[in-house]
Amino acid sequence: MHKLQPETTPHRTPLYVGSEVFRRAAFGANHPLKIVRHSAVLDLVRILGWLHEDDFRTPQPATIAQLTEFHDSDYVEALQYADSTGKVAPEVRERYRIGTLENPLFDGLFERAATTVAGSILAAELALQGHVAFHPSGGTHHGRRDRASGFCYFNDPVFAIRTFLDSACGRVLYVDLDAHHGDGVEEAFADEARVMTLSIHEQDRWPYSGAADDRRGGSARNFPVPQRFSDAELRYLVDHAVLPIAEHFAPDALVLCCGADSLAGDPLSSMALSNVALWDTVDRLLEFDVPAVVLGGGGYNPWTVCRYWAGLWGRLAGQAMPEKLPAGAVEMLTRMECDLVDDEDVDPRWLTTLVDTPYDGPVRPEIESLAAQLVKD
Repeated sequence: MHKLQPETTPHRTPLYVGSEVFRRAAFGANHPLKIVRHSAVLDLVRILGWLHEDDFRTPQPATIAQLTEFHDSDYVEALQYADSTGKVAPEVRERYRIGTLENPLFDGLFERAATTVAGSILAAELALQGHVAFHPSGGTHHGRRDRASGFCYFNDPVFAIRTFLDSACGRVLYVDLDAHHGDGVEEAFADEARVMTLSIHEQDRWPYSGAADDRRGGSARNFPVPQRFSDAELRYLVDHAVLPIAEHFAPDALVLCCGADSLAGDPLSSMALSNVALWDTVDRLLEFDVPAVVLGGGGYNPWTVCRYWAGLWGRLAGQAMPEKLPAGAVEMLTRMECDLVDDEDVDPRWLTTLVDTPYDGPVRPEIESLAAQLVKD
């Protein structure tokens, strides 16, 4: 692979990495990810006038050669064959975890998954050229080398990190803000001293890994947080642990997984963060001023996902946040549906505003103890 040298500029131009592939129906009728997410984010930032075509990049699907730089060739071939035939043999389902309720087979699966990987490779390449690369369709952090896991068929953050490692970046910091532990990325780099993985996730939540004392030989830091984890508590962890750990590690590049399931109102988690707190966290991490890739991740409430990621792009692009959304945006959000969120639980503000009301409160003693425990060498 050609080694790109990172470039730093006083004002790094943000670029949006996306594809029309993600407009296609996916995951089937009875799956948490059947909701509209990526196309809605793209439509919303365009309605707001925040995205010019010069700032948009479309990747081609990753090749088999690229995919097998991390994933086992027999797994890649099995996934490709299942996609082309529309069938999964029982032994293949058992071995590779594809064609299950968790990781269903659907039309265009292989192209979608390969495009997600290609997007993260491209995002890292763009970051090395002096941009901040935003790839909201990325963040499939549960994918394993040899099987699908947790709605993730490949593991695109791994490819972004590997792209940085193949350049002149000696150390890469991966920060995962998804409600679920970034287990696949942690496992992929468990024996790689040049990579540190840091995950803030809800404790006692699937995949039931990422304990505070699990450091993978020193290459990982895990922050399992209690239910109703608040903005004030996130700020405390960032101030007292995340930033000190990052500063000590002194990364040459940064990959962020910005799952939206840590937001208040998500049906698959019990965290209580506002999108403002998450935007602020991303801003603070980007102050390291190293090549950076900003990915999406989980998120199962279409209204909170769309507003969070659209606003995250707005932050990256230096846009002013509107007090009220324009009519076209309100109409789009009003049309959204989600079987996991009852009609009476749809907050009217999700339909008319972009910016959440901050969810502050006291910092619980267990958060203070967690920060103290994790900041130790």
